[in-house]
Amino acid sequence: MTDASQIEIPPSFVAVFVAPGKTRPSASHAEVAARYELCEDLAQTLVPTATQLQLNRDLHASAVLAQCLEALVGPGPVVERAEARWVVCRLAELLDWEPPVFPAEDVTG
Repeated sequence: MTDASQIEIPPSFVAVFVAPGKTRPSASHAEVAARYELCEDLAQTLVPTATQLQLNRDLHASAVLAQCLEALVGPGPVVERAEARWVVCRLAELLDWEPPVFPAEDVTG
């Protein structure tokens, strides 16, 4: 059994790879697992940064999450836009903050 097959990938992350109207991910289980590990690591790594942003700049949680999203999708992004949105939602979950609400045009972007 490989390490990738032992990873529990949350349905919310698998959904990132399921096109509208489809039921199966557009990537292999191994690829989804690898991307999940990367995105989960990003979310965990951003926890102290987001906390410091909120405390040092006296920002609302939603502003911090918006800044994190912009950084993730900025020049030379490491993750796709849908993955970045998942990372930001996971970050909010880790910090026990309200999850962001994305504009309708951003949901499919």
